[in-house]
Amino acid sequence: MNLSNDQWSPLVKAKIAEVLGDSSLDAPTSEFSSISAPDSKFALAIDHTLLKPDATSSQIDELCDQAIRYKFKSCCVNGANVKQVSRRLEGSGTMTCAVIGFPLGAGTTAAKAFEAKDAVTSGAKEIDMVVNIGALKTGNYALVYSDIHAVVEAASTTVKVILETVFLSDEEKIAGSFLAAEAGASFVKTCTGFSGGGATAADVLLMRKSVVYKGGVKVKASAGIRSFEKCLEMFKAGAERIGTSSGAAIMESAEVATGTY
Repeated sequence: MNLSNDQWSPLVKAKIAEVLGDSSLDAPTSEFSSISAPDSKFALAIDHTLLKPDATSSQIDELCDQAIRYKFKSCCVNGANVKQVSRRLEGSGTMTCAVIGFPLGAGTTAAKAFEAKDAVTSGAKEIDMVVNIGALKTGNYALVYSDIHAVVEAASTTVKVILETVFLSDEEKIAGSFLAAEAGASFVKTCTGFSGGGATAADVLLMRKSVVYKGGVKVKASAGIRSFEKCLEMFKAGAERIGTSSGAAIMESAEVATGTY
């Protein structure tokens, strides 16, 4: 919808009032909420992630090999690593996921759209983009919508919109989720893992309630999820996908070092 900010504002306010004001509006738990152990079904909810700026080629290969071994849903990497990951994962059933506008979300819409199209050309099957956080907090809903919609159009594939919830009020989380759903996103996602804090069950539930009206739009929880118990907490709140760098350790029930992703 090509709406002005004056046209978006009452729609966003109405959604905020609906979500915050209706205690009967229960978000369904995800299809993964009944899992009792990190099994093969659990693996299908995991975006196995390596986004550190100092990630080496050999570490990227290791990430891919772990994803293939455990049959994770995707490997999520920075754009420069997409071609390598796509080649490594070829024929495995695990998808390549690329982050866009990462981790700040403050690039131009044209730059984000180009980055998304380039990632898809290089082999990405899913895109995780960072919302324009400043525009969302300012209430520039027309810009937030057009920014997301441009990436959705450029990618022509699954797009997950990272809200960076650690910076947002509940009202802003609802607004961002609503605008992402309206712009054609497939998922709304909690955090990048680069700004402190992390995913919470309360945020996942709030985001799920905000998009449940739009059939098919789901929630991805990411940042600080480093155990099976934490994953299960996110599933019970309504998450359908988990972003974590600890997927292999969780599958092996191994101890995981502290960290943000």
